[in-house]
Amino acid sequence: MLALSDLSASYDGSRILRGVGLVVPPKSLVCLMGRNGVGKTTTLKSIMGLVAPDSGQVTLDGKVLNGLKPDARARAGLGYVPQGRDIFPHLTVWENLRISLVVHGAKDSGQVDRVLELFPILKEFLQRKGGVLSGGQQQQLAIARALLTDPKILLLDEPTEGIQPNIIDQIGDTLVKIKNEGKISILLVEQYLDFCLAVGDSFYIMDRGAVVAEGPISGLDDDIVKAHLTV
Repeated sequence: MLALSDLSASYDGSRILRGVGLVVPPKSLVCLMGRNGVGKTTTLKSIMGLVAPDSGQVTLDGKVLNGLKPDARARAGLGYVPQGRDIFPHLTVWENLRISLVVHGAKDSGQVDRVLELFPILKEFLQRKGGVLSGGQQQQLAIARALLTDPKILLLDEPTEGIQPNIIDQIGDTLVKIKNEGKISILLVEQYLDFCLAVGDSFYIMDRGAVVAEGPISGLDDDIVKAHLTV
């Protein structure tokens, strides 16, 4: 279980996160939502150790992660797919997958075959450079790379951004499948409301750096959407 408790963070003296608290239970997909600029990405970066919080705690299975570097947090069980996907564009799909194993000191005990089952389009393009893939294919590659680190929690930052609808549906189906297997929970930062309603179990909504609404995804009604999500 991932838990944030009273997390606050600043950039250049400006407070970005204000006492954020949330929980990602086992076997769950939690949606972190909100308008642009409310602190969602900063929350993920704080979880990964890319932003040092001013106060508060990040814990994974009861272990405090504060003070650990991003690579140590990855080894502890966090997988992170940032905005922009962050693949290696000049390496092939196969090389992108393999380097994920090498960096994390893992042996391929069937994990690559597993992610290729989850994202079968990648199997067709193993020798193709990552930079020539479509945006949706690059996103699938980025998620596949993160899965090869064998995470307990997968952090995804707007995976539907700039992606064609049919690929969005495929990614959604795959995320639900991953969650239903019960080994990995997912914290999803997302602005696409219908996607969250389709895949999520629960939600948190942020505004001005703080959580202002939360609950089961079935409780995400029109009043909450109008108050906190519509532009």
